[in-house]
Amino acid sequence: MTSSPVLASTREELAALLADARRAGETVAFVPTMGALHDGHASLMRVARQATRGPVVVSIFVNPMQFGPTEDLDRYPRTLDADLEVCAAEGVDVVFAPSVEEMYPGGFSHDSVHDGVTVAPGALATILDGASRPGHFDGVLTVVAKLFGLVRPDLAVFGQKDYQQLALIRRMVRDLCMGIEVVGAETVREADGLALSSRNRYLDPGQRRAAVALSRALRAAQERAAYGVPAARWAAMAVLKDEPGVELDYLALTSPDLGEAPEVGEGRILVAARVGSTRLIDNMPITFDRITPDATPAGTALAASTTSERSS
Repeated sequence: MTSSPVLASTREELAALLADARRAGETVAFVPTMGALHDGHASLMRVARQATRGPVVVSIFVNPMQFGPTEDLDRYPRTLDADLEVCAAEGVDVVFAPSVEEMYPGGFSHDSVHDGVTVAPGALATILDGASRPGHFDGVLTVVAKLFGLVRPDLAVFGQKDYQQLALIRRMVRDLCMGIEVVGAETVREADGLALSSRNRYLDPGQRRAAVALSRALRAAQERAAYGVPAARWAAMAVLKDEPGVELDYLALTSPDLGEAPEVGEGRILVAARVGSTRLIDNMPITFDRITPDATPAGTALAASTTSERSS
């Protein structure tokens, strides 16, 4: 039998629920979410629960500031009752589910200029998802900073699936001297490799099958990364080009901090694409090397593809 978490909807309720833990010097662990919780979110809660004997706090807030005017804010699922059951099963102590007015006093609307203080995320927010979704990371970092100020956690857990978001939050915490440990938890996947996402529920059966191409492309790149960055990129693109149901937004090979990919060493491969009307993202770690392909037909084909990638 699991006990239900206590639900707070205002700043005052949240502060009162955490007051005893703070006075006792207990470690507060925090998992920010937008709800519609699935096994991926549950895994973040388990990481948080294992990290402290103190309270684990989960926030559930669909943040309007990180959605563009034409994006799926109204469509985003709200499933609070089911979300509370997930939190109870994972030993969460407090769920903070504020209203928009609570987080943005006076309300928030894309129809008017938001004149409150916001977080400027810098150049890292203008690439990858930031290039496709201008202003998105301004909204993400602003609401995370607000939540950090309200919860005042010692550590916060985020999923690696949203890798650019994780990198930006780590930079914000470092640059603004917030003193919070940011933990990046491994991506949870379906048996066929598809990364868990609240948006997967929008996919029909055919789109669901097509979406697996994203993770297959990333794994193909991992397998060819020993032959260098161009070979890894070519292998991933070959998978994506064979799946007509996937409309590619970007495929990027980078360093772990999203800079230029190294010729040799650890990196990251990230992909974003639309499957039907649903935009999905995924990423994986990758290790680059510069092994020369052999003279077999397969090796010759790989060498040719690598030369082609370098010239493009």
